[in-house]
Amino acid sequence: MSNHSAEVVVIGAGHNSLIGAAYLAAAGLDVVVLEEQAQVGGNTITEELTLPGFRHDSCSSAHVLIQSNPLVKDDELGLAALGLRYVHTDPAVVLPLPDGDATVVSRDRETTAAELGRWSEEDGAAYLRILADWEGGLAASHSAWNAARLDPATSAADAEYAALRRRSATDVIAERFTHQRSRDLLTWLSFATITDPRSPGTGILPFSITAGRAQFGWATPIGGSGALPDALVASITSHGGRVLAGRAVEKIVVENGRAAAVVTDDGERWPASRAVLSSAHITHVAGMLEGVEIPADLRSAASTWRPGLTLFAVHLATDASLAYDTANGPLASVAGGIGSAQGLAAQLDALARGETDARDPWVLIVCSTIVDPDRAPDGMGVVKLLTMAPRHLARGGDWETERDRYAAQLVDRTAELVPGLSGSHVLAVRGEAPPDLEARNRHNVGGSCHGGEFVTAAGEVLVGWPGYRLLDGLYQTGATAHPGGSVSGRSGRNAARAVLTDLGIDPATVMGPAG
Repeated sequence: MSNHSAEVVVIGAGHNSLIGAAYLAAAGLDVVVLEEQAQVGGNTITEELTLPGFRHDSCSSAHVLIQSNPLVKDDELGLAALGLRYVHTDPAVVLPLPDGDATVVSRDRETTAAELGRWSEEDGAAYLRILADWEGGLAASHSAWNAARLDPATSAADAEYAALRRRSATDVIAERFTHQRSRDLLTWLSFATITDPRSPGTGILPFSITAGRAQFGWATPIGGSGALPDALVASITSHGGRVLAGRAVEKIVVENGRAAAVVTDDGERWPASRAVLSSAHITHVAGMLEGVEIPADLRSAASTWRPGLTLFAVHLATDASLAYDTANGPLASVAGGIGSAQGLAAQLDALARGETDARDPWVLIVCSTIVDPDRAPDGMGVVKLLTMAPRHLARGGDWETERDRYAAQLVDRTAELVPGLSGSHVLAVRGEAPPDLEARNRHNVGGSCHGGEFVTAAGEVLVGWPGYRLLDGLYQTGATAHPGGSVSGRSGRNAARAVLTDLGIDPATVMGPAG
């Protein structure tokens, strides 16, 4: 192959496209990855955002979902030897309470059951049943769903899983838990995928998210979120592949009905003799095609995509890592959170009106320096607050003026329950509104970092477009492909399986069974 061609050309270097590229390169294919940004990683990058020496995760911070992916679980690509290392934290998460107490979720299930038992013995038992139900069949069905192989028609376990997915998390939580503090905790956990827990389709989240926290805690990559793409790039290059930054792909050239090449914004043509794997946002792909009428499925995907709930982040440099007040004294934790179920509902309703609501917001608090102190100088801390905010503000509001105000409100509200975020403890603050997140990465359309959602004509909500084949020789991965956003790596692995299968290469040469 020439320097400007490959057997497989990959568009974008987010974690899913890098995973797909790494499997294809390991299978012996000549692979080149073209990334428009100067730094690879997409939404899994680590960089200085506040003060020199404070290394923040710009978007993703926890890599919990990918822990059950065979990529990491079985280390299929040998990423551990290439420097990828995770800490499964304990406690998993701490929710401080106004009375100086806290709800602490431990990786030891009996300990967490006893914690909830302080409020209600029934709820402690209900927590254990949630985990037992997950391990008794729902987890296997979840793996089948991740691999797009769920079969409710012939599997009773899959049918039960599908039935739960059709329900809302709010209904499931109300059915299983009695005390409001338990319901607040399960609601807080269930919102981790940034989906309205009152919506049908979220009923599996109290099981899947809770089980993930119990098993892996707040799975933290040492060195920051960017450690994952760094290891993947090392894997790709070790098999002769190339990863090139600063090359924005603008066109996908289709010849004789097959994706044959891509063209960058500066006119470079990169022929692909066997396949093109794209992580471009699915709403962008149709406009990139040249030489073919837009396929009906792709047109449908682009027209039915919605950004879903959009995000607001606050990055903080602090004078120390965080600890939470609990009944047993101060407790350090990588992950914490504030917000009640009632407050989350009010915040979601405000979002729908184009407004922010910081009275009792859902806020994720991440302090990675608890387990990775080298990410800040001299014992100081790197902290992120994550919540939601509308892309477009009502009544002519402007994020240029509202960004700092909302960031300050979130910091002040969180500091009421987390003393390490008050006053002089905070050295620098950087708020990022939905337009900032979109400007950072054009895949974050509308400020959606989680891949958004698709609303079908029948009203069904899909997170991730089903199927990886867009047309002959063109494959889709990334957050807008099944099973959607977050750092799971599933769409990257699944897309690689589809490419290998179509090329007549046994996926078993580089990966285990689908799942």
